[in-house]
Amino acid sequence: MSDKLSKFLDFLKYEKNASPHTISGYRRDLLQFKNYLKNKKLNWEQADNIVIRGFLAVLYEKKVKKSTSSRKLAAIRSFYQFCIQRKWMADNPAKVVATPKQEKTVPSFLTEEEMAEFLDFPCSGKVLDLRDKAMLELLYASGIRVSELIGLNLEDLNFEERLIRVKGKGKKERMIPFGKTAEESLQIYISRRMMINKGKIDEEALFLNYRGQRLSTRSVERTVSFCIQRSAVRRKISPHSLRHSFASHLLSRGADLRVIQELLGHESLATTQKYTHLDLRHLLEVYKKSHPRS
Repeated sequence: MSDKLSKFLDFLKYEKNASPHTISGYRRDLLQFKNYLKNKKLNWEQADNIVIRGFLAVLYEKKVKKSTSSRKLAAIRSFYQFCIQRKWMADNPAKVVATPKQEKTVPSFLTEEEMAEFLDFPCSGKVLDLRDKAMLELLYASGIRVSELIGLNLEDLNFEERLIRVKGKGKKERMIPFGKTAEESLQIYISRRMMINKGKIDEEALFLNYRGQRLSTRSVERTVSFCIQRSAVRRKISPHSLRHSFASHLLSRGADLRVIQELLGHESLATTQKYTHLDLRHLLEVYKKSHPRS
């Protein structure tokens, strides 16, 4: 790995407090671009906007998703901007390259009825089933990301005020409320948590696997997939769908968009606005109640 790239990744880690997932993605994207330059017998300094457009054209020919191509371009832009700040380069060739136009997609989410069915599955009473119940209830009750969920420690829970302390992107902390149903499920799970792996557990982590270690993102995905199969919902639902559902249901019940933005931990209100998809029936009801000439 080149010295410039190593220093850029260190900058992301130590100065920007980027998550390991983000750093890994930047490393992968920039190494791919570096290999493209190598095949063209070019280095970082010799690349111009035409070269970068050629790189994007190759991605297009390989049918890479536009969202993925946009992410790679963003990584290249950030790297060159870092090089300019360090006075290693005079110009950012990626700044004049247009971002690939994105397909507009509506986030997948469950209706309130579907969510109720999804969460009200029979629980065997086994400690790992109790963990799954608490985990899913908390995801829907708080709208936190899966990465934030698995990063939770016991000390982050405040049952007295029903709040959790979440470390979001860039290690920014925020306090998120959760409801009584989630509280009950969490209390039951925590009371049995020491039964996992005969008590040989990570004492800090809230959610544990059967070996007593902090739960992984993949484990959460498997749990959601399994619970969906047991329900009557016949659509592809991911853990992130619970976050979408949380935002959609709050919005449909009249919550302010800026409040939802704060709860979700979004930097920009524009990011939150993708959750404003309401079903036609609800829109018509609100219109008839609210419009003076309806």
